[in-house]
Order: sequence, then C-alpha cells, then structure tokens
Amino acid sequence: MPNYICLTCGTQYPESETSPTACPICQDERQYVGWGGQQWATLSELQTKHKNEFRPQGEGITGIGSSPKIAIGQRALLVQTAEGNLLWDCVSLIDDETAQKVKNLGGLRAIAISHPHFYSSMVAWSRAFGGVPIYLHEDNRAWVMRPAPEIVFWQSETLALFGGLTLIRCGGHFDGSTVAHWQAAERGAGAIFTGDTINVAQDRRWLSFMKSFPNDIPLPARAVRHIAASVEPFAFDKIYGGWWDAIVSEDGKAAVKRSAERYIRAITD
Repeated sequence: MPNYICLTCGTQYPESETSPTACPICQDERQYVGWGGQQWATLSELQTKHKNEFRPQGEGITGIGSSPKIAIGQRALLVQTAEGNLLWDCVSLIDDETAQKVKNLGGLRAIAISHPHFYSSMVAWSRAFGGVPIYLHEDNRAWVMRPAPEIVFWQSETLALFGGLTLIRCGGHFDGSTVAHWQAAERGAGAIFTGDTINVAQDRRWLSFMKSFPNDIPLPARAVRHIAASVEPFAFDKIYGGWWDAIVSEDGKAAVKRSAERYIRAITD
C-alpha cells in the first residue's frame, strides 16, 4: 500500500489503500487547505514528475530541494561534519538518484527537523539510509502523521548531537520549533539553521517571526523574546533559513537581536 503525501504541506502519511480524508496539519490555523481542496499524491507519482537539485549553500553545507517545487517548496540542508552528516529539515521527494548523491557526499548519520511543516517524507528518508535517527522535539509529537521507531523525541531546551551540532528549542511557530547550531561552521565563527522559526526576510539583513506566514498571524512579544534569548548563548555569524539562498551572510547574531527588537516595537507601539 502507498504512503500518501499531502500536496499542500508535503507531509507523508502511513500506508493506506486510499488517501486520508483530511490533513490535520493543513487544517490547523498555521497552514491551509489548498483552494482547490485537499489533494494527495504517492511518492512514486512524485518521483515521475520531480527531481531533487543539489546546490552548495556554504562551506560543508549542501542544499537539497525539489524541482518543480513540491508543497511549501523548502529546501533541506546536508551538513557535513567531521563526525558524520546531518540532514537538517526535509523534503517530500526521495529517490534512488537522491540517495546515491547523498551517499557520495558521505551519507547520513541523522536527521533533525525544525517543525511539522517540514516533516514531509522524513521516515522514507531515514529508511533510505538504513534507519538513521530522526530528532524531533517532544512538544511537536502530536503533529507526527507517520509514527515510526526511527523518530527520537527529545525533551530538553538543547540537545548536543555530534560534530559540534546542537539543537535548540525556540518555540514560537510551534511549541517545539527548533533551530540547529553548528559551531564549526564558517571556520569556527558558527552558524544557525532556522527553517522559518527565525525567518530570513527578503532584505537579508533582517529576520522575522510569525505564528503563521501564509495566514499572517503574528507572534506575541513574549514568544519573540524567548526565541531571541534561546539562541543568544551561541556564537554564530551566518544564518541559513528554509529556502534557497535565504541566508544572512554576516553579522547574524546582531541581526537576530535587532530584528526581534524591531518586531516587538511594531506590534506594541
């Protein structure tokens, strides 16, 4: 039986003879059901219509995104550390060509994902690499649509992984929204990978924070203060968001501080 994938958010569901009746992730106020109604596809159908592109995004950091875009259109990041590779965030498409390219770059030691909108085909990705662990924050457990033994739910405010990588629970967009810090990035200056927990704006000197981007629901000031405070103890110069070339190239830590201050002024004055 196939694992159906929601074409609006890209989430893969457990095996079933027919497509699910609804996607709880899209019915939530942070997301939406497409204007044409709920639509589904199987992974094999996506494999016939889409390809994954690999593009360098930074030193030791390779982006992986689908063309034409699927659902939200995010790209994942393959972070190549001296102790193994992390897939940060995920995309719905996984095929033999993608798996081989990743193996040529050192394979995967683990997967970690910022929030439920990017869970996509995480279980299929894990199993393509021998069942590597998938790290998700416990506060987002209810949003896992395809449970699997490969998923590791962590509960603390931070979780050290390997190769200088640390997961940080920031909250905000979802209670368990997470960013990843890589101390070894940028030749020791550090970088954070943020999905849209800390979203890189079109003016890439700035960032933003929202409960829902498609539905224009802002976060309260206390949530934005907490996000900024969560990453403040970590050293980083560069910020990698959730889409192609959504990168704050320098002065990233100061950019978080001034962006949080600007956001809070805008919603409180």
